Amino acid sequence: MEKDTFKLRPTDEFIVLIKLLKLKQLAQSGGHANMMVEDGQVNVNGEREFRKRKKLRPGDIVELEGMSISIIK
Repeated sequence: MEKDTFKLRPTDEFIVLIKLLKLKQLAQSGGHANMMVEDGQVNVNGEREFRKRKKLRPGDIVELEGMSISIIK
């Protein structure tokens, strides 16, 4: 599995799941990101995540399509 990180800006406490998918270019658009989450393609901390607006905080790990992204501060 390919590993990656996403560093939050110092002023941010979290990033929303669909925004992360777009920023990391795992989804081509917001609509595509929504569909990926709705279809159960995304895991957060080892569990399937269906909440598009899930707040990801430092320490969270997002997994999909052979990619693992750790959220760091």
